[in-house]
Amino acid sequence: MDTANKIKKLRTDMGMSRIEFCDYYNIPYRTVTDWEAGKRKMPEYVFELMEYKADVEQLKTVNT
Repeated sequence: MDTANKIKKLRTDMGMSRIEFCDYYNIPYRTVTDWEAGKRKMPEYVFELMEYKADVEQLKTVNT
């Protein structure tokens, strides 16, 4: 799965809108929008940290 789809899936699995997701992770809205659109590539370690935080805080509504 490419980065754009991974970040969008994480956000939807957490049941968050893009604004809520950005606020939760303190990431600019434009950055997340560009990641999801495939205009910018997110470093893999950033995604892993985001996913880890969501898992630890039990925010995912869907088990992957």
